[in-house]
Amino acid sequence: MSLKLYNSLTRQKDLFTPLNPDCIGMYVCGPTVYDFAHIGNARPFVVFDILARFLRYLYPKVVYVRNITDVDDKINAASLQSGEPIGVITARTIKTFHEDMHAIGAIAPDIEPRATNHIPEMIEMIKTLIDKGYAYVAGDHVLFSVKQFPRYGQLSNRNLEDMLAGARVEVAPYKQEASDFVLWKPSAPEIPGWDSPWGRGRPGWHIECSAMGGKYLGATFDIHGGGIDLIFPHHENEVAQSCCANNTERLANYWLHNGHVTVDGEKMSKSLGNFLTVRDLLSDYAGETLRFALIMSHYRQPLDWSAAQAKQAKQALDRLYLALRGLDLAESGDVLPDAALLNALADDLNIPLALSALHELANQIHKTDDLQEKTVIASTLKKSGYFLGLLQQDPEIWFQQATAKELDAATIESLIEARRQARVNRQFQEADRLRQELWDQGVILEDSAAGTTWRRM
Repeated sequence: MSLKLYNSLTRQKDLFTPLNPDCIGMYVCGPTVYDFAHIGNARPFVVFDILARFLRYLYPKVVYVRNITDVDDKINAASLQSGEPIGVITARTIKTFHEDMHAIGAIAPDIEPRATNHIPEMIEMIKTLIDKGYAYVAGDHVLFSVKQFPRYGQLSNRNLEDMLAGARVEVAPYKQEASDFVLWKPSAPEIPGWDSPWGRGRPGWHIECSAMGGKYLGATFDIHGGGIDLIFPHHENEVAQSCCANNTERLANYWLHNGHVTVDGEKMSKSLGNFLTVRDLLSDYAGETLRFALIMSHYRQPLDWSAAQAKQAKQALDRLYLALRGLDLAESGDVLPDAALLNALADDLNIPLALSALHELANQIHKTDDLQEKTVIASTLKKSGYFLGLLQQDPEIWFQQATAKELDAATIESLIEARRQARVNRQFQEADRLRQELWDQGVILEDSAAGTTWRRM
């Protein structure tokens, strides 16, 4: 099966041809750990989780690297504002990030390097850039000289000459050109710093990813991913410093970027009161609901988060899980995924079309009365859902899971038992009241000869 990916570098769909078909390398820019991940942060981690799952189906080995930026001015600012030590902030934020990603079904990457563990690699890369004439020392700073790299701007489709000529901002006194960017900067005593040939200091943001990606995937690797906001300057700067340090034509052969996330049509902002963290949303929605809502639009397109979209995602999952409910499914290893879903993913991760394939399988299950046929199709549905990180729970657990604002399972079971006793005692008005109470709390009862089952709306 051939895979086509929209490559930000070529600005077209390209046939994916790996450097080594036996081992695919993919690097995705990870979180800067100063605050909880918001819903926009979560989107790339879901998108590239799906890509990693699909690549592992197509190829024998995938090395997925996603870094953690744990040295950054935003972290320093958070520490100064709160009074908490930097290590406390980063440790708590990393723990929360891992819990949130697990909740929305994002499988952990194969390698998760932390910037603070790779300072020596960054210093060595900076030394190389200086020695080759691509970087210069100015006071306690080291900067990359953009004009020394004529291909600068190729990824973001910006003209280097126009950028240099159009720079009208006030230039820092240590810069030769306004567009030059920092590789190393001095650290005050109260913030993290490491000894270097240029004095005690810390790395610039861009050099971190170049050093970590190069260490684990090599000078050139297959795929580099991240949000569209990272194309410039972060990814453009990564390309410049990596290619210059390593004498390579490319850092990555394929660059993938997901679209922005807005909230109710507006850009997320704490001042607007629409800054939605994954942690807060998990109080209102199941993690799988959040995941579904994040993949309802094509990954390259903008996505607008709203309560209505989350509700639509929950209803869609309810219908898919209903199709699986009560069936004894075959073992996953004995089942082939749906061809329509695979073809959709092979066409630049057309996830909405892949979701349509899941719904079509559910339609087939609902239309047939043959139990064996239902079971076969349902097994295919669950196997196919894995590629999107969906439908891997027991349907009964899905329908009975609660958010923080809902009745827990034990309370529901006690009310069902009270209703049963009321019916046994012929207290039918009380039984109806209990049924209505559960309905008002979003719980649907389904009576049968085998007893009463329940599910959430």
